[in-house]
Amino acid sequence: MWEDDVESGARRKVAWLIGIVAAAALGFGGWYWYSSGHRAAEPVAVAPTPPPAPAAPEPQISHPIAGDSAAAAAALPALNDSDQVVHDSLAGVIGRHPVEQFLVPQNIVRHIVATVDNLPRRKVAVDLRPVKPTAGTSVISTQGDITTLGEANFARYTPLVKTIEATDMKSLAVVYERLYPLFQQSYEDLGYPGKYFNDRLVEVIDNLLQTPEVAGPIKLVQPKVFYEYADEDLEARSAGQKLLLRMGPANERAVKAKLREFRAEIVKKK
Repeated sequence: MWEDDVESGARRKVAWLIGIVAAAALGFGGWYWYSSGHRAAEPVAVAPTPPPAPAAPEPQISHPIAGDSAAAAAALPALNDSDQVVHDSLAGVIGRHPVEQFLVPQNIVRHIVATVDNLPRRKVAVDLRPVKPTAGTSVISTQGDITTLGEANFARYTPLVKTIEATDMKSLAVVYERLYPLFQQSYEDLGYPGKYFNDRLVEVIDNLLQTPEVAGPIKLVQPKVFYEYADEDLEARSAGQKLLLRMGPANERAVKAKLREFRAEIVKKK
């Protein structure tokens, strides 16, 4: 019995030892399985999504135009195909003969926009002017050592000024507003995204209205090839103001009066 008991006890010890080892193995295996494959996934570093490209800035508008809308733009031809509709629209207000007499028939909107933008600057590109060159040449008057802009020179501008005086500015503003999307597109194409052409037009008109009215002959000097105003203040004026000065005081006053009328129409609260 004792030997049996001893043998039996030995078997129980072996079984107990095997159980402990098995339990330890199972515990370790469970921990390894959990820690290696089934533990909570650590966050994976993700490259930040680059921000979307900024949209083209909306024009900051001081003097909005009623006709400036997507629907109005859709009703118009493409800018590059707009000469005929612009020509006919202006002829309906000014008259077909004056339009054909004075207007350059190609790239009408682009030339108007480029010239308007340049008028407050020192120079205006001749090949971008929407109006045909004034007939004749500048008339110079010389008495001794004094050279002046001759009064006969002012008459060269009379036909154009008469046409401007006869134009109904309210009707012209209606045409301008209807065609406005073309002007706005041309202005942005010129290099002014986020800018509003009508605001620039009002600014240019204000610059022209600041042109001084010179009493008496305007003295000239000829330092090189071209004549310049002897008065440094006049010579420093913008290209648009110099143009009004060349027209003479009477023509200048007439043009300014029509500019004020047109300005009043395009800055109305809509």
